Amino acid sequence: MKKILFVEDESALQKTFGEILSQEGYEMTSALDGEAGLRLAKLDKPDLILLDLILPKINGFEVLKSLKENKETKNIPVIVLTNLEAMEDIDKAISLGAISYLVKTEYDLEEVLEKIKNIISK
Repeated sequence: MKKILFVEDESALQKTFGEILSQEGYEMTSALDGEAGLRLAKLDKPDLILLDLILPKINGFEVLKSLKENKETKNIPVIVLTNLEAMEDIDKAISLGAISYLVKTEYDLEEVLEKIKNIISK
């Protein structure tokens, strides 16, 4: 079973994604802040990370930077799923190593799930 780590501070969104991902045969772990997200990424070595950028403790950009600088986590694909839609945020996340950048308001759950499937099956 493929493991997905969802680093997101909105627990309702985590719950919704958790239910959908488990129905699709994925195991999801979640973190409510950047600090916990980094810890779980190193501990669990997920197959994919869904990462919000606006997070308590450590923001998503710092989490992404740390993930990509660590030899144990640098090869884990990261999809940024956030409400930030400024071009400089998108460019920064991609330059830090995100494989995809999705603005929450522009994608429904099915589209996000398709992105996950496409990336995780590679």
